[in-house]
Amino acid sequence: MTRKVSADSTKLDDVIIEGQNQEFSIAEIKHSKKIIKSVTPKQDLSWYVKWCSSIIVLVAITIRASGVPELHIWDVFLSWLGGVGWFIVGFLWKDRALILLNGVISVVLFAGLLKYMSDTGML
Repeated sequence: MTRKVSADSTKLDDVIIEGQNQEFSIAEIKHSKKIIKSVTPKQDLSWYVKWCSSIIVLVAITIRASGVPELHIWDVFLSWLGGVGWFIVGFLWKDRALILLNGVISVVLFAGLLKYMSDTGML
């Protein structure tokens, strides 16, 4: 059975929700500034792409910080891959800021990859 109750209703305020180690009333959850409520989706496609892309970008930054010139192309490639991933997340979330930022980043980095490939004769 499903029933809709408006957010400002007090009908369910006394209902207790049991967590793993804690119990919360509906009223406590609605009015708490200490309980953090995530607004991003969990365990869907965007969740996996978001975390994989974040890890890829962190690896790229680590390579960049190492300062080894021979690894520069890996930095560019992994940064591009992470940017594409975040572009996809922005598209899935309909977030124009993520789409714009990571779309531009991906195009610029892809141009850098093409330049590297043409300079080294790979293209």
